[in-house]
Amino acid sequence: MSDLPRKAVTRTAKLAALPLGFAGRATWGLGKRIVGESAEIVGRELQQRTADQLFKVLGELKGGAMKFGQALSVFESALPEEVAGPYRAALTKLQEAAPPMPTRTVHAVLEERLGADWQDLFAEFDDKPAAAASIGQVHRAVWHDGREVAVKVQYPGAGEALLSDLNQLGRFARLLGPLVPGIDIKPLIAELRDRVSEELDYGLEAQAQQAHAEEFADDPDVVVPGVVHQSDQVLITEWMEGVPLSEVISDGTQEQRDRAGQLLARFLFSGPGRTGLLHADPHPGNFRLLPGGPDGEEDWRLGVLDFGTVDRLPGGLPDTIGTCLRMTLDGEAEAVYALLSAEGFVKESIELDPDAVLDYLLPIIEPAEVDEFTFTRGWMRSQAARIADPRSPAHQLGKQLNLPPAYLLIHRVTLSTIGVLCQLGATVRLREELEEWLPGFVPEEEGDEQDSAAEA
Repeated sequence: MSDLPRKAVTRTAKLAALPLGFAGRATWGLGKRIVGESAEIVGRELQQRTADQLFKVLGELKGGAMKFGQALSVFESALPEEVAGPYRAALTKLQEAAPPMPTRTVHAVLEERLGADWQDLFAEFDDKPAAAASIGQVHRAVWHDGREVAVKVQYPGAGEALLSDLNQLGRFARLLGPLVPGIDIKPLIAELRDRVSEELDYGLEAQAQQAHAEEFADDPDVVVPGVVHQSDQVLITEWMEGVPLSEVISDGTQEQRDRAGQLLARFLFSGPGRTGLLHADPHPGNFRLLPGGPDGEEDWRLGVLDFGTVDRLPGGLPDTIGTCLRMTLDGEAEAVYALLSAEGFVKESIELDPDAVLDYLLPIIEPAEVDEFTFTRGWMRSQAARIADPRSPAHQLGKQLNLPPAYLLIHRVTLSTIGVLCQLGATVRLREELEEWLPGFVPEEEGDEQDSAAEA
């Protein structure tokens, strides 16, 4: 493949081929059934072909199209198994790999951004990419001081491509709906579009990553590679080995799954309070399991990559979230409703039954109600089905709730993380993490008592 496709007409044609291709394959399937093949076999082949094309088009385009595919991949656990099965492998590929950028293009970017003598900065540089993401690809190298490093090089024209893709995908949202039933595509695309400019700025990403690297430098559970060098379109960080979370999802032991799930929850809820930032791209390609946890080499730590998308939360996660969660678990319907109304989750023009709101929320927060919860695809599917079914009271009530802009990214990150936990099939002590890290979850008096006991 040559450089990142940039011409709007070319990219639009590729994206348009997705729904058109789906229609074409449906016709092909009908033909196969006429000549006698079973509907089940035809359906399976049809979905597999659609999945293959989805990966091929989104992967080749990179940019916003690939970003969209990555965002969808963490939600596959919410889809019915007969739909999710054929897409799972194709979508998971988007978390770890995509067709590479040509070597000459990589060298041209490095020469332009690091200088004509860029090769002198490295003792070694591997031209074969180690990984690919939505706006850049990563090369393994050795820095001139002997440190192993990851060199992230942004695709030329990535900004233009991202905006073009997301604009086109917005137009095709209605047609893409059948590929991912139960997920509202349009808001997802709109939010991705809003984050484009930040993700393109490697300076902002370097600041966010270094802030995390310094905060978690001595942490026994979480590892964040430090930043070595940064310039426009090039970000160089310490190299990190480890087992990609996508491999843990597909082949990991239950011990690895549970440990990864526990640490993922810990990082989600502890990060904002410790750094003032929320890592906002929680798909499996951005996490690794590394040996050497608190209990020795046989134990695991969580490695975290890619800080291109973050939510800036100077005060940490809002107290409202923890307070509302605690009061919901305590069955305080009126108090929960008053708090949600005050924060803008219920618009002034709408009046809802507080008990109905509580009934809507309780099944979703079931994992916080018990000491230990096993996240499964089945549980995620049951929640998605309950809210997506137009005939259900939950669907009718959910349509009337509002999501204030300040909570949009927090909401998506939380849902995405739960999606990954369900993919892992992890048993997690979530309540323990909430009590430790989520402001407002433990009543203030009780929190003060715990602090006093710890000091004593």
